[in-house]
Amino acid sequence: MPLTLGTRLGPSEIAGPMANTDYKSVDHYIASQPEANRPILERVRATILKALPGAQEGISYQIPVYKVDGRMVLYFAGWKDHYSIYPLMGLEEIEAELAPYKHSKGTARFSLSQPVPVRLIARIAKLRARASAVRSVKKAK
Repeated sequence: MPLTLGTRLGPSEIAGPMANTDYKSVDHYIASQPEANRPILERVRATILKALPGAQEGISYQIPVYKVDGRMVLYFAGWKDHYSIYPLMGLEEIEAELAPYKHSKGTARFSLSQPVPVRLIARIAKLRARASAVRSVKKAK
């Protein structure tokens, strides 16, 4: 169909066929990624789990999520040339540490071709867990 001004396109017409979006677990999610990227994503996963002992791991928005006491703390996702950690809101105190990476209030992007910044990711996870707990206490008041 020729496109004219005002033509509405669906997601598959804009981005092509949808990728698998029915992940059952983080294992399933990582297994669906390119083989070369899997060890990197496993390292990110292990870093988050070590930083958040007792965190519940799952899938939300079709990407891995980590919850503490039932509260969402952190997500990560693998992409073609990078992986991302979400969200970063409220982490202004580590702005200098994030400076070498593409980032915004919502996302930090890390190159798949560089070593995993384990300390930084662990710090992000711990700070996000603390921020989530503080928000929960404020809501309860």
